[in-house]
Amino acid sequence: MKNIICALIVIAFYSACKPGSGTTNTLPILGNREPVIKTVDGKQVTDTVYSTIPTFKFVNQYADTITNKSLDGKIYVADFFFTTCPSICPVMHRNMLNVYKEFKADDNFRIISHTIDPKYDTVPVLKKYADKMGISGNTWWLLHGTKEETYQIAKNYLVSVQEKNPQGEYIHDGYFILVDKQKRLRGTYDGTDPAQVTKLIADIKTLKTEPDQVAAK
Repeated sequence: MKNIICALIVIAFYSACKPGSGTTNTLPILGNREPVIKTVDGKQVTDTVYSTIPTFKFVNQYADTITNKSLDGKIYVADFFFTTCPSICPVMHRNMLNVYKEFKADDNFRIISHTIDPKYDTVPVLKKYADKMGISGNTWWLLHGTKEETYQIAKNYLVSVQEKNPQGEYIHDGYFILVDKQKRLRGTYDGTDPAQVTKLIADIKTLKTEPDQVAAK
């Protein structure tokens, strides 16, 4: 999975940035893309349509329903975890707290963390976890949904999750995924690496200055 993501990043740097942008301060657009012919001012032009995060419906730690529309007009970061994770999840979320604190006052930014263990991680369990982490307000949502819904949407984020290995353990990637206001993937970061999380914070600030992000409501 890591090799796939690295390959997508390389492709994105060479072909996904907007033509004619003339700036190094534009993040790549990751994922699949396809050319689409449009008519503009009576002339046919070729545009590029990028893959986006599909519609979804989950419940957060406050028992509020969260859908894709809840993130309209917002830049956000997504990750996958479970509250009883003994290995990478505690490290990931300690690092994610730095992102949370940096953008807590920005209503146009969100963090969404999908539990991959919905049987145990009920809404009350997620709320207790959030309280223990010091998470309050609506900047960071811990999301509960069915296993099928959660595992399916993980594929759209280019993240690999498995329910259990032969040892009875859940397996998942530790990536933080940066998503823009158009719900396109704009970056992947190793959530266990503080340097990568520092880069994520810098990239969020860069993304916020892109013209189509400033214009999007």
